[in-house]
Amino acid sequence: MQIFSSMDQHDHEEVVFVSHPESRLKGIIAIHNTVLGPALGGTRMWPYESEDAALNDVLRLSRGMTYKAAAAGLNLGGGKAVIIGNPKTDKNEKLFRAFGRFIQGLGGRYITAEDVGTSVRDMEWVRMETDFVTGIDEALGGSGDPSPVTATGTFHGMKATAKKLWGNESLSGKKVAVQGLGHVGYYLVKHLHEDGAEVIGTDIDENSVKRVVDEFKVKAVGPDEIYEVDADIFSPCALGAVVNDETLPKFKFKIIAGPANNQLADEEKHGEALREKGILYAPDYVINAGGLINVANELEGYHRERSLNQAKGIYDILLDVFDIAEKENIPTHKASNRLAEKRIGDIRATKRIHTQRTIIARDRAGQR
Repeated sequence: MQIFSSMDQHDHEEVVFVSHPESRLKGIIAIHNTVLGPALGGTRMWPYESEDAALNDVLRLSRGMTYKAAAAGLNLGGGKAVIIGNPKTDKNEKLFRAFGRFIQGLGGRYITAEDVGTSVRDMEWVRMETDFVTGIDEALGGSGDPSPVTATGTFHGMKATAKKLWGNESLSGKKVAVQGLGHVGYYLVKHLHEDGAEVIGTDIDENSVKRVVDEFKVKAVGPDEIYEVDADIFSPCALGAVVNDETLPKFKFKIIAGPANNQLADEEKHGEALREKGILYAPDYVINAGGLINVANELEGYHRERSLNQAKGIYDILLDVFDIAEKENIPTHKASNRLAEKRIGDIRATKRIHTQRTIIARDRAGQR
């Protein structure tokens, strides 16, 4: 892979390759954009088939974090880290403490958190070597499980889609197909049940299915059946790339609104296809921003109620996205990008003003 051309493609600021043979650490930290603030994004541990695959993933994910933070109104930039390894067999304290020292060496330009393949315990090891980590246990002053906040943001985002499409935000009587009934999916189903929605759910884990069936009277279907159920809203809560050439023809849904990352297998192709099919799509990085909002609050001293209230603001952000899409006649995923890019551009402009004032002040001081 041509590293510099890959960075230039989406204007990445910095990519750091980290290696520590004694702990078998091999990792990559990508900082995409720090106009709004330090880059925040989780550390993913995965047995990538190649170093190129790891680099591709960290570049893509870090850029996504920039847009997520910008659209959510946070004063944070976008970054991500990946560790090449099997999270089931290769984890140890030495590895994560070594990784923490590399993060500390960046001086706060990058703040990490847990992600796929890493856990709160792993972040506690990282925390032993750096101040620049979030997503730690509540006992250590962290936020603990972010799932309730992510689910709250998703639920209020879903209500925004209902308001846009039907003129009424209530989900009472609506049929919602939920794919993935784990941590976030469980709390989302709880919100939907309390609002009077009829939930159809699926998960590959039988215990997760049984839990929501027993507690909320969810109608369960097989994992492959969820794409063609007759429901008003489809809410992906687990897998990425669920909107693809194979699933799209099966959809009877009017709305897609869920917290799973990277729902569009091909962003341009399938984002446009949803618009042509008349399905209102809530861009995933906007509606699932509750998790980022949650860990971002740790930086100021964590309060769960404040995080939940900020996550509820996803409702208004999505309405803005839908207005942009309608006015500019573009798919909603492009509209959310426009919203994020405008905020970054506006703040970049204010930082230029600040720099000019600093220079003028120095010049005047030199004349006296």
